[in-house]
Amino acid sequence: MKKEYGKSLLSLAVLLLASCVSSERYVPAANRKDSLEPYNRAMTKFNRAADDYVIKPVTKGYQKITTPTVRKHIASAFDNLHEPLYSVNHALQGEAKKSGTALARFAINLTLGLGGFFDVASGWGLKGDKNNFDQTFAKWCIADGPYVVLPILGPSTVRGAAGSAADSVVNPVYWATYNDANIKDKVSVTYMVAEGIVKRDQVMALTDDLEKNSVDYYASMRALYLQNHEKINAMCARIKENAGNPYDFDFEDEDLSDEEY
Repeated sequence: MKKEYGKSLLSLAVLLLASCVSSERYVPAANRKDSLEPYNRAMTKFNRAADDYVIKPVTKGYQKITTPTVRKHIASAFDNLHEPLYSVNHALQGEAKKSGTALARFAINLTLGLGGFFDVASGWGLKGDKNNFDQTFAKWCIADGPYVVLPILGPSTVRGAAGSAADSVVNPVYWATYNDANIKDKVSVTYMVAEGIVKRDQVMALTDDLEKNSVDYYASMRALYLQNHEKINAMCARIKENAGNPYDFDFEDEDLSDEEY
């Protein structure tokens, strides 16, 4: 076991070293060759079929039996479960104050906010600041790699996919069931499905508009995702110095985070 663990760490170290941003002028991801395009288009087709026949109908059913206010509070509860993740990543990025704020938000909203359904912490001046391992890796100047469409999860990059895997481990649900093999898988799957429906609800209008107004849905989604992704890449000091232009777009990172549809 220890030997395999050591090999895993070595492989990760080699990957990170191979991915370091060079000293050459930074080229935005949207301007690079789409090296995985055949695979990406096939996976986009699969994801859209899964969305049309399963995910979207279930989400619309969820919308019918709830009100916008109820859905807002449910989304708040799921978001509160991510506060430990935000805290860890703020710490890894050298932001101790923000890390402490995230932990305080988690504790306050979990208790006084009835599991996070109510954002009591914001009312106390503790504003949320979302963060994840993709952002941490970007700040460490690890290159994002090619654009890749993940099964069900949707648009990402190689670095983003690795970040998502790390994100899933820093979750209270994961650790709360870690020592109970009988319920771990059941709880984890239920949690992922429920969170997926909540996320799908949040981007329904955006993706519907994209489907109606795009001649090439794949190209439009890729361009939109990578444009938004540049704000994350710009966290690297070397990219800030070499890019020669700021990144300031009109929509939030989470709008397309891990979503394909």
